Amino acid sequence: MVKLNKIYTRTGDAGMTGLGTGERRRKDDLRVEAYGTVDEANSCIGLARAFLSDLPAGVGVAESLVSVQNDLFDLGADLCVPETEGEKECLRIRQSQIDWLERKIDELNADLPALRSFVLPGGTQAAAALHIARSVVRRAERLMVALAAAPDEKLGEPALKYINRLSDFLFVAARYINSRTVGDTLWEQDRPR
Repeated sequence: MVKLNKIYTRTGDAGMTGLGTGERRRKDDLRVEAYGTVDEANSCIGLARAFLSDLPAGVGVAESLVSVQNDLFDLGADLCVPETEGEKECLRIRQSQIDWLERKIDELNADLPALRSFVLPGGTQAAAALHIARSVVRRAERLMVALAAAPDEKLGEPALKYINRLSDFLFVAARYINSRTVGDTLWEQDRPR
């Protein structure tokens, strides 16, 4: 159970923070950057949810985003506790969370027209916020890939799969919302320059 009575502790004033193991690391450490970026993505998703409250077509997407936000807390917990041999009961991303995302992607994508061009981020405020969240998720993914490749660091494969699939989900969710309102804005390769 989480219980926070005091918000500031002063323990990070010198640029250090604690991992879930108690180990102290610099705040610009790759692992801290990765879970900090996951937190940033979660905030962007919260903004998208706020915009979705005005769109009847966004009810199902908003409910799915609540699940995603909870999963992102799981991912943050996964990242802040480096994997160790023989660990017991650490919170980790599971295949079932990836499977759920894939089902949601398929559900939302079922009625969308096939893409014949790249989609420009935008449309409704909700879709634009989902595109911002998607790009932040891609940055988190790049950091996680670098973390997984770093010497003396471990990162589980499900965490990498989840973050990759999440950006796909956010892209499809943005298209879904726009398809029920203003439509996609497509990149015009042949436009006059």
